[in-house]
Amino acid sequence: MNDNASLAIGGSRSALGGLPQRLVQDGLVDEPTMHSALQNARDRKSGFVTQLIGMGAARARDIAVSASHEFGVPLLDLDSLAVDLDLVRLVNDKLLAKHRVLPLYRRGKRLFLAVADPTNLHAIDEIKFATGLGIDAIVVEDDKLQRAVDKAIEQVDTQMPNLTDEEGMDLEGLEVSGGDDDAGEAVTRDDVDDAPIVKFVNKVMLDAIRRGASDIHFEPYEKMYRVRYRMDGVLKEVAQPPVQLSQKICARIKVMSRLDIAERRVPQDGRIKMKLSKTRAIDFRVSTCPTLYGEKIVARILDPSQAMLGIDALGYEPFQKELYLKYLEKPQGMILVTGPTGSGKTVSLYTGLNILNREDTNISTAEDPAEINLPGVNQVNVNPKVGLTFASALRAFLRQDPDVVMVGEIRDLETAEIAIKAAQTGHLVLSTLHTNDAPQTLTRMIDMGVKPYAIATSVSLIIAQRLARRLCTQCKHLVDIPAEALIKEGFSKEDVAAGIKVYGPKGCQACTDGYKGRMGIYQVLPVTDEIGRIIMEGGNAIQIGDEAKKMGVWDLRRSGLEKVKQGMTSLEEINSVTIE
Repeated sequence: MNDNASLAIGGSRSALGGLPQRLVQDGLVDEPTMHSALQNARDRKSGFVTQLIGMGAARARDIAVSASHEFGVPLLDLDSLAVDLDLVRLVNDKLLAKHRVLPLYRRGKRLFLAVADPTNLHAIDEIKFATGLGIDAIVVEDDKLQRAVDKAIEQVDTQMPNLTDEEGMDLEGLEVSGGDDDAGEAVTRDDVDDAPIVKFVNKVMLDAIRRGASDIHFEPYEKMYRVRYRMDGVLKEVAQPPVQLSQKICARIKVMSRLDIAERRVPQDGRIKMKLSKTRAIDFRVSTCPTLYGEKIVARILDPSQAMLGIDALGYEPFQKELYLKYLEKPQGMILVTGPTGSGKTVSLYTGLNILNREDTNISTAEDPAEINLPGVNQVNVNPKVGLTFASALRAFLRQDPDVVMVGEIRDLETAEIAIKAAQTGHLVLSTLHTNDAPQTLTRMIDMGVKPYAIATSVSLIIAQRLARRLCTQCKHLVDIPAEALIKEGFSKEDVAAGIKVYGPKGCQACTDGYKGRMGIYQVLPVTDEIGRIIMEGGNAIQIGDEAKKMGVWDLRRSGLEKVKQGMTSLEEINSVTIE
């Protein structure tokens, strides 16, 4: 917050100066709203421009134009400029984050600095002192500046140009523990407790959480070592530390996971709990695998705050949502969610459990591991090492008067048979299977050895799903596709005649390659009497699929094309996650 703003708060309510006064005079903001924004800025230790935009009192573009005119400072569109990371490294990332400023370019002894408020003299003086350079301010839009600063700090920190540089990397004190208390004591060695290595690994994990990644890949090769994040389902390289540090990084992660650092010949699995605050902790499910040039490590991020979404946010079409809710209210039967790893099955199941989570309902779950902590639900982590399998956990649940049972995955005949018996004897059972679509789920259970009549009388609903990347609302653009091509892709002639608007990705500072976030596409198939008859007569997935079409059930492709029609995703994205 600038000096003028501070004076305005400390004095009388009418004593405005600097940019706040200019914005009021220009009629962009009324005076009471300005005083409220200044008070919020002081309380929250942020800029008043950010507060104004957050309150919806003014647009970032209008504020930037007004500031440029008032103080004679150049105005620049940040989207038109590539940020120079070498210049960003001149300034401690704490200062960049604190003041929300960004070095743009340098001319001799002058550094040109992007600011949202050119009267923030305190920020300019601190950057001048830190760099030893003269500072020239350039006004930019506040929202674009915040995104650019966050992105620049992430890129600089994860590239790790110098591991021995302590500046701005206060990460040693981060509280980290192994996921299993009985997995053995942590091993202390000089190479794995090396401060720069500890800082780097912690920073990679924190950045992954902040950027919404679902997995972190640590990959050793003969002449390089790289770190990649899976964001919105797509892998992106974020760092290339020196290959000589490969074993140190691996050893550090294994110590955090309480794995055997001396064992490099066989795969190992472990867990890390990273405490971010008193109220929030993130779990990482860690898997190691020996490769030609060292151990590859993949850490799956289990973040409950990202997974607990309401059913309206998941992407179900209205009639699909109604079907899911209808079968959740039934007192017995089995609901199966199917799809590949990482397709959002757990989120769909937990959304259903959250709806059922009432005082009068006894809910128990068996998972490997429990990814979302849901108060009111009895959750069990299976542990085959001590004999606690899905099947044994399910047997224990049935002796404890359950109303709803969730089995993380049906992997074998024993688990399937117990789950089906539970569904037939007055319990609602939810579980997952790995199949490509809903009709194949039924035939997959037959292949496992489950009797067809048992499937027909117990399974009530099957949901097949995929996750598709959502187009960025700020940069998506119309794509011109010939009508013949749209029909070939699967759109109806009526849709094409009505004039479908198809959008494509572009890419901007607010997104990743034109996409931001993901949504589900679904096939929701009720197991009707007719489908049950096909199962008991030994029918195959094709026959079940044909009957589903007669019932009006949308397959995954149809659901995906509907999202394209709604402008939510691109045709290329749907082609990548569904079969034409």
